[in-house]
Amino acid sequence: MNLHNRSIRILIIVTFALFFFVPQVGTESVVIINDNYSPASLRIDNTLTDSELFDGAEKGVEWFLRNWRIKGASVAVAREGKLLYARGFGYASLNDSLPVEPYHRFRVASVSKLVTAVAVMKLQEEGKLSVHDHVFGPDGILDDTLFAHPKDRRVFDITVAHLLAHEGGWSQRYGDQMFMPTVIARALDVPMPVDIKSIVRFALSKNLHFTPGKGQSYSNLGYSILGLVIEKASGTDYETYCRSEVLEPLGIYDMALGRNLPEEALPLEVSYYEVDNAPLRPSVYGTGEMVPASRGGNDIEALGAAGGWVATAPDLMRLLLAVDGFEEPKDILSPESVEFMTDVYNGYAPVGWRATMTNGSWWRTGSFSGTSAMMKRMPDGTAWVVLTNSSAWNGPELTSDIDQMMSKFLMRVREWPQEDLFSYSLPVPLRSEEPRVEGIRTEGRTVEEIKVEGLRNESLRIEGLRAGRQ
Repeated sequence: MNLHNRSIRILIIVTFALFFFVPQVGTESVVIINDNYSPASLRIDNTLTDSELFDGAEKGVEWFLRNWRIKGASVAVAREGKLLYARGFGYASLNDSLPVEPYHRFRVASVSKLVTAVAVMKLQEEGKLSVHDHVFGPDGILDDTLFAHPKDRRVFDITVAHLLAHEGGWSQRYGDQMFMPTVIARALDVPMPVDIKSIVRFALSKNLHFTPGKGQSYSNLGYSILGLVIEKASGTDYETYCRSEVLEPLGIYDMALGRNLPEEALPLEVSYYEVDNAPLRPSVYGTGEMVPASRGGNDIEALGAAGGWVATAPDLMRLLLAVDGFEEPKDILSPESVEFMTDVYNGYAPVGWRATMTNGSWWRTGSFSGTSAMMKRMPDGTAWVVLTNSSAWNGPELTSDIDQMMSKFLMRVREWPQEDLFSYSLPVPLRSEEPRVEGIRTEGRTVEEIKVEGLRNESLRIEGLRAGRQ
C-alpha cells in the first residue's frame, strides 16, 4: 500500500472513530474498527502501565476490591504534574465481563462540587460575579420572582461565599432536600421528577436552620443553587459553561453530567452496583415503582452542580493538577483564587475541596449508592484519583479505606516511570468557530479538513509512541 493510500485509510479510520463511534459499556470489547485502530488505541488504556514496577502495589488494590466486594475501580497517579499511572481494576460491567479501562467513565458524586467551585471562581476572575454578592433578593444574582418571597428573611443575606463554604443556613436536620422528591412534589403540587428550581422553592418555604455565615452544615442544596448562580452569571447553562470555560481548556472532553437510568448511560460509562439487600427507593419519576437508588431511586440529574458529573480518573487528574497551587502545570485559576479555596484561616475554606490541611494535603470525596470517589493532592507533588462503581456496607466511610489503600500503594512503588501518559490522549476535534491547529495550514480549507488533519497527525503521533514502547 503506497503512502497516499495509507494516509487516506488512516484519515477515514480516525474520522469514523471520533465522529461516529460511540460505544456503550458492553459493546466495546467485541467491536474492532480494524487491525490498527480501536477506540482504546486513541485513549489511555491499561497496556500503558503493564510493568513489573507496579506488581506489588496492584496486589493491594486487588485485595481491596475483594475485601469490600467492589466490582470495578479506576486508579490514576501523578507526580510533579505528570500522569505516571492509570489503570482499571475489576469490571465495568459484570453482565459483559468487561474489564475497567482508564477511559471508562464513573459517577463522581460530590467530587462534582470541586468543578462547581472552580467555575464560580473562574466567573469571579472574569468579573461576572463576586463571591460576596448576594444570591437572593432584588440585589441578588437570582432575582427571580420564584424566589422573591422566602419564609425566612435571612435568606436575603446569603452570599455566594456562604454557599461555597456550606454556610448558607441549611442543615440536614429534617433530611437532605436533594433526596426527598416525593415530599417536595406533594408540597408544591408539581409533577415528578422535581427540578432544581422547585427544590429551591421548597427550601425557601421553610425557616433556615441557622443565620447565614454564623454556622456551617454540609449542604448539597447550597451547591445545587450555585449551579443556578453559574447559569445566571454566565448567560449559559451550567454544564456548557463548565465544559467550555473550565474543562475543555484543560484538555478534558469526557466529563459530562450523568443521567438517572441505566438505559440513558453515557458512552463508556460503567454500570453501578449496590450492596446486597440495599433498600429500594421510589422512582424519582413518580411511577410508584420501587427501584435501586443507583438506577432511578436517586435523582442524579437534579443534583447537577452538587453531585451530577461523570468522569474518567485521568480527566479528574487533569482537573486536580490545574487547581493544586503548584507551578507546573500552570493552574487554571489565579493564586488568589486557589488560596481562597484552600486557606483554612480565611473563614471560608475548604471551598470545593472536602479538606485542605495546613500540611499541604488536600482531598475531595464523593459517594452515593453505587459510587465512591476520592482525589488527593499531597505536599510532595504526588496526586491520586480513585473511582469505584460499587457501594460498600460502610458507605461514605469507604473513602478513609481508599486513602489507606493508596498510602500503601505509593509506598510499594520503589521506582516510577518518567513517561507522561497524558501524551497518549487524543484530543477531541476543535470547535467549528476555532479552526486552528498548530502546524497545519488553514487558508482556503474547510473546518472539517482542518479537524481531520489534526486528528490524523495526533493519531500518528500516538501510534509512534505506542510502537516505541514495544
